[in-house]
Amino acid sequence: MKIKKIYKWIFALLLVVIIATFGFTFTVKEGSCAIVSRFGEVRDVYMDSGLHFKLPYPFENVYTYDTRSQYMDSGYTETLTNDKKNVILQTYLVWHIEDAMKFYTSVGDNEKAEKYLNDLTANVKNGVMGNYELSALVSTDLENIKINEISESIEKSVCENALKDYGIRVETVKIKRLALPTNNIESVFEQMIADREKQVTKLISEGERDAAIIMSEANAKAAEILAEGKLEAAEIDAETEKQVAEIYGDAYDKNSELFVFLKKLIALENSVSEDTVIIMKSDESPFDIVDELQ
Repeated sequence: MKIKKIYKWIFALLLVVIIATFGFTFTVKEGSCAIVSRFGEVRDVYMDSGLHFKLPYPFENVYTYDTRSQYMDSGYTETLTNDKKNVILQTYLVWHIEDAMKFYTSVGDNEKAEKYLNDLTANVKNGVMGNYELSALVSTDLENIKINEISESIEKSVCENALKDYGIRVETVKIKRLALPTNNIESVFEQMIADREKQVTKLISEGERDAAIIMSEANAKAAEILAEGKLEAAEIDAETEKQVAEIYGDAYDKNSELFVFLKKLIALENSVSEDTVIIMKSDESPFDIVDELQ
């Protein structure tokens, strides 16, 4: 009988230990957090892993949440650009619970969190794309493409609102896919053709401008070279005439009579030929040397 009583006491003790363990304690795993509520009101928030104490049900309840980073794809959102073109955007998000208290009171679980984030992202995409034209997403001119800027604007707005409203820290929001409704494809092609024509016109204009600049520079250089050539030629002619005058002067100084005679002879030789008939006075220069020759 004593042995049976001992077994009963041992069993009862084990039962008390089990009830105390599961009824008065709970464990928070690494990468998780816990909310302890007492009659529906939050008593405490546990962000650190380990063993913690609580009152048994129904006095207190424990709600645990995964605080690790979560990945989700947002739905396909058809939105309108500033130039009234429909586009379809799909984004992806990486998020985790930052404020467990706000997450518990405003969201409750991960399934609702993803729904709220999806709705929030769709609203933000509609607001952001209303500030941009279609060419910011699809264009042959890289300067018009602003996908990174659009993605950053969406991310900033989603991050601010998700943390403020749901206690969720959104780590990143990026555009995953861009599509166009069938009725918009033709307008996109037309826009691409217009962009190409604009680029061709720009290149032709730049080519004509550069050609005009080159021609103007070439003409200016040619005029400069021609002016320099004429100046050098004039200087050479002046120097030559100066040297000739010096030579003539030296010759005249050495024998003036011979110099005058030779000059008259050269002048006479240059003014007549075999068929030339000249009526002249023999005493006029340079024909006065004819009498001297006779």
